[in-house]
Amino acid sequence: MVNVYAYDKPQEIAAGLGKYILKQQKYSIQESEQFTVAVSGGSLPKMLKRALVDNKEVADDIEWAQWVIYFVDERLVPLDHADSNYSELNKELLRHLKNPPKVVPIAASKVTGKDGQVDGADLEKDKEIAKDYAAVLPDEINLGLLGVGPDGHTCSLFPDADTLKVKDEDVVAIHDSPKPPPRRVTFTLPRLRKVESLAFVAEGEGKKEALAEIFNNPRSGLPAQVVNNNHEDVSWFVDNKALQDTNIHTSKY
Repeated sequence: MVNVYAYDKPQEIAAGLGKYILKQQKYSIQESEQFTVAVSGGSLPKMLKRALVDNKEVADDIEWAQWVIYFVDERLVPLDHADSNYSELNKELLRHLKNPPKVVPIAASKVTGKDGQVDGADLEKDKEIAKDYAAVLPDEINLGLLGVGPDGHTCSLFPDADTLKVKDEDVVAIHDSPKPPPRRVTFTLPRLRKVESLAFVAEGEGKKEALAEIFNNPRSGLPAQVVNNNHEDVSWFVDNKALQDTNIHTSKY
């Protein structure tokens, strides 16, 4: 089932997303005493702070000590690098928490090269990082929090990329990302299908063409559309600017 929750303002998206995540957390902790979450980078960490820390309706009920956070993709740079998704999550969210969750980053000690560039990098080490990260992932991840790019990419799965054809690996390394830096690791489509629930967050007119393709063109084949169409539990938290060219039923969470 796909649910699309649309709002006018970022703080309204944050409020809806916060309530959604809280419900997912309560169910997961009741079932297994922990809440496993896989997150993307971009603007998502800032939205998570709005949704879970600044949002006083849910902030006191977020049991951070029971969370385990993974990354659906990561740039192959040191963890303190400005391009690192871990670094962005730490800056925007983790450092604001009194009782931070367990966070599982990539094996940064194996990162080679400089600034995620191909020149001077050991691409075999990149493959090791991807394999190592796949090995530490639990069989079940409760929630995946994803973004979508103006080109329709999600995680580091880009349109027409060979990674979309991967069938038997959970995490792969890439060295040709059209968005810098080029070297990354990313969840594959099969790994995303194993995540219990997925939620996309998309804001702004810059996303309207991608969302129009995702929801209006059943054969667009954009990575975010493939994920959306091949998962049983997907929610979208978006603003009306991003949806202005779509024809789809929306509601509020």
